[in-house]
Amino acid sequence: MNIKRNALGRGLSALLQDATTDITTTAGETAPVNAVSEILISQIQANPFQPRTDFEEEALNELAESIRIHGVIQPITVRKMGYDSYQIISGERRTRASLLAGLSKIPAYVRVANDQEMLEMALIENIQREELNPIEIALSYKRLIDECSLKQEEVAGRVSKNRTTVSNFLRLLKLPDNIQLALKEGKITMGHARAIISLDDPLKQQGVFEYMLNHDLSVRDVEGLVRDANGESDKKKFPLIQKKSAKSTLFLDFQKSLSKKLDVKISIKADDKGRGSIKIPFRSQADLERILQLLD
Repeated sequence: MNIKRNALGRGLSALLQDATTDITTTAGETAPVNAVSEILISQIQANPFQPRTDFEEEALNELAESIRIHGVIQPITVRKMGYDSYQIISGERRTRASLLAGLSKIPAYVRVANDQEMLEMALIENIQREELNPIEIALSYKRLIDECSLKQEEVAGRVSKNRTTVSNFLRLLKLPDNIQLALKEGKITMGHARAIISLDDPLKQQGVFEYMLNHDLSVRDVEGLVRDANGESDKKKFPLIQKKSAKSTLFLDFQKSLSKKLDVKISIKADDKGRGSIKIPFRSQADLERILQLLD
């Protein structure tokens, strides 16, 4: 599979066919358009408009193992580019996993397109079918606007969201790079990021962000913190939130200790009477088994 994204950065024309693009069928061709066929993975190019930038290695290996046993259940969708040449519209993760599984061919629905609608589909199908993080979604919306010449209202219609939702995602791209990275890596939530971005001053944004991470604040805490910060001058320290009680500090210390032991971000919530819950996330069945062994 040719994973080079040569079209990236060349704009709309990168995926448009021109007079030099031959989309006819060769004599021995076995991949008719508008049908599902087995095609060689070596003839497939990666999608330069793929919104997902990170493919988790463990998840890919698990999918590859499933493909070894059951095969590729859902065909990918490709665009015919020329003689024995195709480009992925959707299904890059399945294609990568198929390579790991040792397959040389993959079932694919072959399409021919030479208009802007195809470019939109390359992004929209991925947005709707992949579990993208908020920054990847925001970047995808921006590319639909910049490279497909769509307005926010049109983007919202294409992805079946309201305009406010699209606007909120796009605003995330105005956050400092380190805060965007934290959101992308799941260290903070969309709610945290939306609260921080309501601050106009980048210095205050950084201050709230760092305090939030150090004290493991909830979204509601951060919203209160932002309200306080908005009423302060640049030279004053944030009043932030009230000091945590000794009991809260104990829970926070236990949370940090358990997170380190299990190598995942543990969340402990407790009320004033000491009652609460522990949330332990896991990335896969294998990760869950690892955590259970450590807790045993």
